[in-house]
Amino acid sequence: MPVSSTPSSDSQPDRNRPAARRRGSRFTVDRDHPGYKWVALSNTTLGMLMATVNSSIVIISLPAIFRGINLDPLAPGNVGYLLWMLMGFLLVTAVLVVSLGRLGDIYGRVRMYNAGFVVFTVASILLALDPMKGSGGALWLIGWRLIQGVGAAMLFANSTAILTDAFPAERRGMALGINQVAAIAGSFIGLVAGGLLSEVDWRLVFFVSVPFGLIGTIWSYRSLHELGARQTAKIDWAGNVLFAVGLTAVLAAITYGIQPYGSHTMGWLNPWVLGGLIGGIALLIVFGLVENRVSDPMFSMGLFKIKAFAAGNLAGLLSSIARGGLQFMLIIWLQGIWLPLHGYDFESTPLWAGIYLLPLTIAFLIVGPISGALSDRFGARAFATGGLLLVALSFLGFLLLPVDFNYWAFAGLLVLNGIGSGLFSSPNTTAIMNSVPASRRGSASGMRATFFNSGSSLSIGVFFSLMIAGLAATLPQTLRGGLLAHSVPTGLATDISNRPPVGSLFAAFLGDNPIQNMVGAKTLATLPASDSATLTGKEFFPRLISQPFHHGLVIVFSMAIVMSLVGAGASLLRGSKYVHNDADEARPDGQSTQPSLANAH
Repeated sequence: MPVSSTPSSDSQPDRNRPAARRRGSRFTVDRDHPGYKWVALSNTTLGMLMATVNSSIVIISLPAIFRGINLDPLAPGNVGYLLWMLMGFLLVTAVLVVSLGRLGDIYGRVRMYNAGFVVFTVASILLALDPMKGSGGALWLIGWRLIQGVGAAMLFANSTAILTDAFPAERRGMALGINQVAAIAGSFIGLVAGGLLSEVDWRLVFFVSVPFGLIGTIWSYRSLHELGARQTAKIDWAGNVLFAVGLTAVLAAITYGIQPYGSHTMGWLNPWVLGGLIGGIALLIVFGLVENRVSDPMFSMGLFKIKAFAAGNLAGLLSSIARGGLQFMLIIWLQGIWLPLHGYDFESTPLWAGIYLLPLTIAFLIVGPISGALSDRFGARAFATGGLLLVALSFLGFLLLPVDFNYWAFAGLLVLNGIGSGLFSSPNTTAIMNSVPASRRGSASGMRATFFNSGSSLSIGVFFSLMIAGLAATLPQTLRGGLLAHSVPTGLATDISNRPPVGSLFAAFLGDNPIQNMVGAKTLATLPASDSATLTGKEFFPRLISQPFHHGLVIVFSMAIVMSLVGAGASLLRGSKYVHNDADEARPDGQSTQPSLANAH
């Protein structure tokens, strides 16, 4: 049975109005033109692709970037630079998307989106022109990555709302599907692009965004129009501050929680980490209470009364955490273990890791738009729920693979995961955006993006912590035995084995062989030539860490399976096919404008 919906005036322009095109006008396509929605789709897809490529392109390029600024990220005191290069961009986008989405509702979604292109492009230029070396160069990159994250947050927060305004309800699944495919595929495409560009020059990793940013900026300013009705509302300063400080405290605490503290392998007992977690959670609780009492909240808590919205965001959060964990674990697995065992130099592993992950990207790119279009007709529940079940099945398959796997079995699981992710992402986003009133689309888009980006940030803390816990149980003994077997003095071998395993984990993540730094050039020079060559060769460290890594991998992927299954359960409970009827917002009785089920099927 087809879904009926009452078009809102803001999403369906009056076709009887005179065309807006004029000679000399800055617009290239009129807002009433039948092709305008495709202009909106292509431009917002470019924006989402550019932003998400940059969220992952740095991950794979970190070795080249740190070599380029002459900084060893694994040296004592430098791990913080590594973590903030990873987390800064994700943290800013997670914190700001709701506020910027709400500002889009008030001041114009296109206006905020266009400004995002400008900020992102300027930051990309300055990142590529980093004039310093060492810690100064790292701080320059971290600072401008934070600014770049502000621009990305403007794009994230408003692109989905712009599309929802431009497309009728019966076509949104296809449009949002393409947009979401770009968003998530960008995180995988960035891995390949980073590997390729960092082989040439690390500055290209940042400069590659500049031409796309310039094109997108000019194009968006010339072509996009405000279709959504703006709200007259006050800025919720209290809510903005409470949310920003609370979420920043939590995510920053998680970032530092995976670093060693005193004699502990991780920093979860560090008073500053505990203070950040407890204080941040307390502020977020206060934020929730405040938002229920202010007249114009930034975070529309009432939207969570809509089952499709609440269930979709819960499923999206859990899926994002699991997907982020998969990405990091596969990079460590390929760069630190599998590729060196198969003869690849450590310096070339970032490039080949991206190439070997292509089956995941290709499967996602094919399935995502198809599932989005089909969800327009059949609803989101079956696709989204089935997709997360396939994702859980792929995690089980990865868990059962040996560390030195057959690539075709590995590629098959990548394809399965890509199909599952494609089936889930587009329909889930469409269901969320279809369920909310037109006047709240900017806020809803920002809230959805917050869960998406927070999941990516949380995945670093959650899965790195689980992996470090797994390594701590077996790596010290394995490391000590391997060093003693190759003539390393007992005292030094014992000292190295007692060091926190986070260093070995980050070395594997960077595709680096840390043994030379651990043992030291002077000691290596005193060892028999064969032992020295073995310790610094391609296979010693990967074979040494293989079994401890697999022990940690079992813990990590078991948790990912649980998250995917819980997300599938939430998706199943979202209800049947539903599109919000904006006519309900115009009720004369002045009652709450929560959507009815009049057009749910």
